[in-house]
Amino acid sequence: MPEKTVLMQGNEACSEGAIAAGCRFFAGYPITPSTEIAESMSEKLPRVGGKFIQMEDEIASISAIIGASVGGLKSMTATSGPGFSLMQEGIGYACMAEIPIVIANVMRGGPSTGLPTKTAQGDVMQARWGTHGDHFLIVLAPESVKETFYLTIKSFNLSEKYRVPVILLLDEAIGHMREKVVIPDYGDILTEDRLVPIVPPQWYKPYEITTDFVTPMAPFGSGYRYNITGLTHDEMGFPTNKESEIISKMNKLRDKIMRSTTDIVDYESLYTDDANTLVITFGSASRSAKEAVQYLRNHRRKVGFFRPITVWPFPEKQLRQIIKKVDQVYVVEMNQGQLIDEVRKVECYHKKIFGINRYDGEMITPNQIIAKIREAK
Repeated sequence: MPEKTVLMQGNEACSEGAIAAGCRFFAGYPITPSTEIAESMSEKLPRVGGKFIQMEDEIASISAIIGASVGGLKSMTATSGPGFSLMQEGIGYACMAEIPIVIANVMRGGPSTGLPTKTAQGDVMQARWGTHGDHFLIVLAPESVKETFYLTIKSFNLSEKYRVPVILLLDEAIGHMREKVVIPDYGDILTEDRLVPIVPPQWYKPYEITTDFVTPMAPFGSGYRYNITGLTHDEMGFPTNKESEIISKMNKLRDKIMRSTTDIVDYESLYTDDANTLVITFGSASRSAKEAVQYLRNHRRKVGFFRPITVWPFPEKQLRQIIKKVDQVYVVEMNQGQLIDEVRKVECYHKKIFGINRYDGEMITPNQIIAKIREAK
């Protein structure tokens, strides 16, 4: 497809990015404010030989994309808060069985039914810790429609490369915002495909401990027969109670992500060389934060900006190098304070760290951020 310039919604950019990344299966259940992703995928997938199916609920949706991925297809679903809660057991299963899937969570106000048509950033901790047990996954958060397109592609690439669920954490403001996006020729887009085994089927170990902790994945129906289970398992995929095999498996889930943070983690920083005050934020809130930072710098305040694009794994090392040079930190979030605790872990509580929060369903404004920073002595 040749390059084109399109005025599109964030949710539409997500579906466009998924198709460009090679997604060929989508299963989902309509839920505000993510429904446009499903609607768009229902139109686009059949045109490229893919399959779309509307499931009866979100539990069925994530189960369907897990099955499609096992069959060899790049697969995704999209949802919002209540549906994301229902998907947590499936996310844990995909983590344990090392099945690559992508979940777009377009956040809204909560808990429960909450504010279906309003924006919020209250699922930050749920995205990382929603399912039970020690597990490691990847979460990306875009700040614009254009970035939604490219981070959707990156979500698939990381999912395939590391055999792990990847969550694209949008919010209602990004999902329903419209901006101009230049869609490149699909042939110019770099995409990753999962490694497949090159050994004979009788030699294949579906969960073998490799040097990078990522085992090639054979699609079902390709001649390789192996066991898949959510139980802790050995290298052949069969349940185990052996201490050494349990530790080996759990370390594999951790190490394939945490030893590759240099490749996985992405962030944006501005004006940090001379800053004595640092503003940290993510997603749509960063748009207001950037304007506030620019205003304050124009009025002789040495304010810097830091945005984790990869929210999980949290960019601890990168932030630590910046934060040690400043006197005070402001964490801007559209929730009651979730990311701020990760910042405090990085800083070990030595600096003055303040939260600037809004959680009434409306976008936080630059003036609110400016006023809070100006209050400080």
